[in-house]
Amino acid sequence: MKAVLMTAPGSPEVLQLQEVPTLSIENDTEILVRLQAAGVNPIDTKLRRRGTFYPDQMPAILGCDGAGVVEAVGSHVQRFRVGDEVYFCQGGLGGKQGNYAQWVVVDERFVAFKPTSLSFVAAAAAPLVLITAWEALFERGRLQPGQKVLIHAGAGGVGHVAIQLAKLHGATVCTTVSSHEKAAFVHQLGADQTILYKEKDFVQAALDWTGGEGVDLAFDTVGGETFAKTFAAVRVYGDIVTILEPDSSTNWKVARNRNLRVSYELMLTPMLQGLVSAQQHQADILDQCRQWFDEGKLKIHLNKIFPLEQAATAHQVLEAGSTMGKIVLVTGSE
Repeated sequence: MKAVLMTAPGSPEVLQLQEVPTLSIENDTEILVRLQAAGVNPIDTKLRRRGTFYPDQMPAILGCDGAGVVEAVGSHVQRFRVGDEVYFCQGGLGGKQGNYAQWVVVDERFVAFKPTSLSFVAAAAAPLVLITAWEALFERGRLQPGQKVLIHAGAGGVGHVAIQLAKLHGATVCTTVSSHEKAAFVHQLGADQTILYKEKDFVQAALDWTGGEGVDLAFDTVGGETFAKTFAAVRVYGDIVTILEPDSSTNWKVARNRNLRVSYELMLTPMLQGLVSAQQHQADILDQCRQWFDEGKLKIHLNKIFPLEQAATAHQVLEAGSTMGKIVLVTGSE
């Protein structure tokens, strides 16, 4: 099969299309999937630049997100049959093969049926960002109906689905964006309030929006100074969730004085630590989101689509920033 191999850590040029042996089913709960598309996420570019979590297992095939058709099943597979269309977030961290390839083997317990209303390309864009936003909002941030939430970078991959999930949960949403074009985009997704952070101070804007009290929950997808600055935009006893590691220079005084509950969200933890029940739970999240996609309540926005052999270009575009929605590689016939 054709696959994009990461030959060494470095620039996008280390991603090379090569012929490699197709994997075969080894465990009785695994399924063989003929991939049609693979999502491209910031974690892919970070691993390419600095090296994977398993540097002794090189070269590596990146790509956590995949969508395709079941071609074969293990002897104890119960849920899926040959011909089923599936999507999932598995592999791609340097150990198990990722989805920048034409075929992949995954455990059925960590897979969900693809939404029938989505193309394979759109489905491949969805899993990582859906799981990240869901866990951050509902499990780390404990978002409740009627609460007010601030979502940073609402036009981005995680942000644009976080807005929709929060609205589906009955929350009121404010989000930061960098342009009027992105403001229009997030309003279409249901955002109640937008803050053009290049034109106004987002902390003051969030306080004005909440009558000076601050939001119940802030979801940080930016990190750095933005994370620490956000403390002042959250109400006393409120929550802030970040998907990034705080800088060592972070001043925690405001968070402490406001008695904030600070949470981290890394949806890769179940994969990295082999937590079976947690990975099954993430597949359950995809099942719930599948229903919302098919009911027209949830959308995934595609920014750019590239053929598999242009994985390096896809990485360059993602690293350039300012993208709305997701980037996807077409790996199969779609």
